[in-house]
Amino acid sequence: MLDFTNFTKREFADLIRNRAEIDREELYAEARAVRESSYGTDVYIRGLIEITNYCKNDCLYCGIRKGNLDAMRYRLTPEQILSCCEHGYELGFRTFVLQGGEDYFFSDELLEKIVRDIKRCFPDCAVTLSLGEKEYDSYLRFFEAGADRYLLRHETANPLHYSLLHPKEMSHAHRLECIRNLKRIGYQTGTGFMVGSPYQTAENLAEDLLLLKELQPEMVGIGPFLPHHATPFAHEAGGTVELTLFMLALIRLLLPFSLLPSTTALGTLDPARGRQRGILAGANVVMPNLSPSDVRSKYMIYDNKNTATETADYLVQLKREMHEIGYQVVTSRGDCNRGRRMMND
Repeated sequence: MLDFTNFTKREFADLIRNRAEIDREELYAEARAVRESSYGTDVYIRGLIEITNYCKNDCLYCGIRKGNLDAMRYRLTPEQILSCCEHGYELGFRTFVLQGGEDYFFSDELLEKIVRDIKRCFPDCAVTLSLGEKEYDSYLRFFEAGADRYLLRHETANPLHYSLLHPKEMSHAHRLECIRNLKRIGYQTGTGFMVGSPYQTAENLAEDLLLLKELQPEMVGIGPFLPHHATPFAHEAGGTVELTLFMLALIRLLLPFSLLPSTTALGTLDPARGRQRGILAGANVVMPNLSPSDVRSKYMIYDNKNTATETADYLVQLKREMHEIGYQVVTSRGDCNRGRRMMND
């Protein structure tokens, strides 16, 4: 069994650089064994609702950045959000993920009401928020309203690398402070990073792994960087399936109890088998889209994102794909097995 528990930054960087020497099938088999010891062969589904593509930030990699004047902007109403949840509940979803840009329209008061309404209507469901950086009091307010989880990718653990991906107004230190605040409050906290983003080095990825080891997040979302035509990184090379799968397996071995999605971006690069390959590398979560069909193509954070498949059809296909590789989609909140204990360690 590969043991990365005490690896240094240099050792991780060397491992990533020299990954061609690693028996990939053995690595993935070990990652699967670890995830199955924690979660069996269950695959958890999250219903993704993209509530707004307005954003006050101008991140260099993102298609909904405020500087993209060609983006077709939209906001869902609270009624539309609840309707998405109702549709998802009927399909078997027991977790709803509200994702969006950092949009001033969605005030603390409005978000608190939306969370309370979802929990009132669907008390057996988990609510996950992925709405960017907020202050402590805002996060606390959403938590007290009933939000269970919060996703906030750190994007990169290296401050210099962070500055090359974001406008000067954004602070790497503040991003990490937000993540630590989420953990202090008691959220099941998710973070993560892009694989193959511009200027990224093996040392950067090693730092990402060490930060994850320090933070012990309940969820880790990673996916390949994919360029968007209306950003400064339009002509940069994208990340690869190969490196993304390798990093997924390392994270599973490093954080056995984490919830790891096989991401949409991975499926975009490999439409035929991307989701399956992510699960076979140690992932155990998939996030189908519950957003209204008429707005899905507007939440275009990278080019060629798959938005066409109806959720019910996607679920049928997903269940078939998981069955083919010995896994099954389950109707469950899918909480982290050790989430609450780890937050109090």
